[in-house]
Amino acid sequence: MHSMNRRAFLGATAGLSAALLAGCGTGSSATGTAATGRPRKGGRLRVAFAGGGAQETLDPHLSNLFVEASRSKALFDKLADYGPDLSVRPRLAERWEANADLTTWRITLRQANFHNGKPVRAADVLYSYARIGDPARAFRARASLAVIDLSRSKAVDDRTVEFALKQPFAEFPNVMAAFGVFVVPEGAEDFTRPIGSGPFSFGSFEPGRSLLLKRNPDYWEGAPHVDELQYLISNEESARVNALLGGQVDYAHDITATTARTYQGNDRLTITRLTNSGMQAFAMKLDRPPFNDPDLREAMFLLADRRQLVDTVLAGAGQVGNDLFGKGYQYYAEEIPQRTRDLDRAKWLVEKAGAKGLKVQLDTSEAASGFVESASVFADQMRQAGLDVKVAVGDKDTYWKDVLDKGSLCCFRSGAMPIESHFSQRLLSTSTTNITKWKRSEFDALYAKAVSLADEKARRDVYAEMQRMQHAEGGYLVWGFADWLVATAPGVGGIVDAPANTLDWARFDKVWLA
Repeated sequence: MHSMNRRAFLGATAGLSAALLAGCGTGSSATGTAATGRPRKGGRLRVAFAGGGAQETLDPHLSNLFVEASRSKALFDKLADYGPDLSVRPRLAERWEANADLTTWRITLRQANFHNGKPVRAADVLYSYARIGDPARAFRARASLAVIDLSRSKAVDDRTVEFALKQPFAEFPNVMAAFGVFVVPEGAEDFTRPIGSGPFSFGSFEPGRSLLLKRNPDYWEGAPHVDELQYLISNEESARVNALLGGQVDYAHDITATTARTYQGNDRLTITRLTNSGMQAFAMKLDRPPFNDPDLREAMFLLADRRQLVDTVLAGAGQVGNDLFGKGYQYYAEEIPQRTRDLDRAKWLVEKAGAKGLKVQLDTSEAASGFVESASVFADQMRQAGLDVKVAVGDKDTYWKDVLDKGSLCCFRSGAMPIESHFSQRLLSTSTTNITKWKRSEFDALYAKAVSLADEKARRDVYAEMQRMQHAEGGYLVWGFADWLVATAPGVGGIVDAPANTLDWARFDKVWLA
């Protein structure tokens, strides 16, 4: 899927309401610094997220908002999930192995139970995957399961699932870890009082207001530290921060860099940076003028002042990019030299391309935080190289649909995903969200080769070759990687630095209250 803007992804309507305040209950409160040392048991952890209003659901296969993803993680499990480097870690799957040609994968389930005491079985896994893959439904994760031939997949026994694939695919663990691919009990359709296998069990739910969960003492990975976990909805960042400062919540998700600077050194809250959570880029379309000219694309890469963009747009809360997705992730080609600004060569290349004074439209919108500002900063950088740039601010509600096929240059962003998924979803000739219109048969062939290789080192070498192609000729000008920020009350321990939507992000069974 294309990148979704943070504000839309999190939902944005009302501020902190009286309902939130009334729903907070009698959670723990503490002063001082973040908790360290041995975790303490007990208490109610209260966490504030933006939400989706009265239509919110606890169906994990409909998870889309950050709050829904975290709640699903608390109530349910996946077969696998992503570590901080986007490599795959086992969860309900104790182990997996493929046949020689990578067309059949056998999954051994660990011993785990649902909240009603029934064991998690192979039949539950097959039902969950069939439900997600149902073409009559609109589940986000359906595309991730497209490689599976469910009609030929089977339960070998209660703890063994055999997935038959439509083609050789070495990256099948990415399918098991994909966003929203949670395991539910066979036959589950009513999620008003959901039964999962996660670290917390259902307590009560008021859509758009509050969800109360209870500690699962029999969780397969060990019971949570806290007795209760309460999700509270607050759609404005300032309201989440004020609730934290006022002792009404213990954790506030998605804090701005400005807030982080304001409270730096303040003992009333602690800020945790979730590094490498979001790619920031400009996307050039390669199938039309003017960026079908490789000289002009090279000029764009060289005129970009990435440090200025990071310092200005991200307020320094991020890292400089190198025109490649996935910095710090598994298979990222760190060996490719960092591109730096060379304005003189950029001007020469603009002249060579016959583009001096060329009118270029840079499409942006308020669809994502910082988009309009980044477009303004980059337009000034382009003008210094001799281009005549017009910044066009479009409709934030239709931005992603509009820029997928229209225009020639636009602002772009992406959350965390494996580099393989970035390739398959955005850069193959058949990719449905190929915003740069990169279509190279040799690149497609390299992808097909990579995912058919069982040897990880050999696969890494092919991915590196693909990244070298992108770095030299591609349409993504990746200028930075944003840190996302969360804030906690003093005395909250166990919050770790993990990119959004990975295993350890917003994972509250490992958090404790001092």
